[in-house]
Amino acid sequence: MAKKKPDDLDTETTFANMNVDGFRWYNPNRDKGLKKGERITRKEYWAMVRGAFAAMLPIFIGLIAIGIFIYFLVWLWIGI
Repeated sequence: MAKKKPDDLDTETTFANMNVDGFRWYNPNRDKGLKKGERITRKEYWAMVRGAFAAMLPIFIGLIAIGIFIYFLVWLWIGI
């Protein structure tokens, strides 16, 4: 029998809290947020901030481009 490779599937990371009142797996005594003694470092915090801005940047650039395009259309139509 061939030796199995270790699976890279991460079953421990939670992205959304599914402990919602009304679900059959709801547990009111479940821990919330970070575990006791676990803190986010300054470097991790700023990495998250940069990631958030990087995610918003294409939308912001798109809004500016649309605004410039609309201004150009108004300029052509009205002849400001």
